[in-house]
Amino acid sequence: MSPHLRSARAAARTALTSLRQRHDLALLAALVVLAAGTWAFVGLADVVTDGEARAIDEQVLLLFRTPGDTADPIGPSAVEEAVRDMTALGGVLLTSLATLFGVGFFLLDGRPRMAAFLAGAVLSGVALTFALKAGFARPRPDLVAHGMEALSASFPSGHSATSAVVYLTLGALLARALPSRRLQIYVVASAVTLTLAVGMSRVYLGVHWPTDVLAGWTVGAFWAAAAWLLAQDLWRRGVLEAGHVLDAEGQADG
Repeated sequence: MSPHLRSARAAARTALTSLRQRHDLALLAALVVLAAGTWAFVGLADVVTDGEARAIDEQVLLLFRTPGDTADPIGPSAVEEAVRDMTALGGVLLTSLATLFGVGFFLLDGRPRMAAFLAGAVLSGVALTFALKAGFARPRPDLVAHGMEALSASFPSGHSATSAVVYLTLGALLARALPSRRLQIYVVASAVTLTLAVGMSRVYLGVHWPTDVLAGWTVGAFWAAAAWLLAQDLWRRGVLEAGHVLDAEGQADG
């Protein structure tokens, strides 16, 4: 075998090893999210059911209120209005639109099974969230005035869980269709930022206890990680249409 051929084969083995290691790290990260999410939700549910979370919930909620006036959130009225706009990103209308846009992306990209998978992952995740809300039936905060109308049960936060389910699942699945590692990181980071912002807005507006939001984030992150792991398995078996595959330098192979 010529030295050039041996060199090429060695480079190919190195690239494959690098890809395999990155893939294993991603799988490990998803498994950690699943395990941590399960543990965190069980712990939160336990302290909420026992009433042990009430004191810390009250302390955190009051941090977002003007001292001496629980009806007045901190900051000028423009901030409160901006937070209402932010919280809408976790509502039914905008999360439904985001899901539809994601489904449309995969359909236009010639991947109908991916489109169906995304729709199924989101719908099942939202169904789980509202089943948990009905099961725990925790009342909304009564310590401060609500900054907007809220009618359903409080635990876990539906906006927090739904935004995590929708934006994290969308970010993870769409990232695979992007041509560079840098763009993939940007999309996933944006999804995480939106999810965190929506949850924090619920506490600021006084419509959720902080533990409601933490539970919503754990449920949503758990579901998004589970969907990503399932998608990985279905991609490997050829059930779902594959997107871009990155080489060892993080660039798409075309």
